[in-house]
Amino acid sequence: MAQRLPELIGRAMIDPDFLAELQRAPEAILAGFELNDDEREAVRQALRRLAETPTTQRPQAFSSALLRRVAT
Repeated sequence: MAQRLPELIGRAMIDPDFLAELQRAPEAILAGFELNDDEREAVRQALRRLAETPTTQRPQAFSSALLRRVAT
């Protein structure tokens, strides 16, 4: 079963290596998730904003940017 956006967010929150790899090679990581075009773009936007976020705050910033997407 393909993973969805909630799984991506959860893993990024608890696995700093996964989040770092997602930042380095987003398309390769996103290929393993069943996301629609809007979800992919939301992830890309969240990743762009992370460049301005301190490393220790990145998991929370990433999840905060995407949690509204999951809740709707």
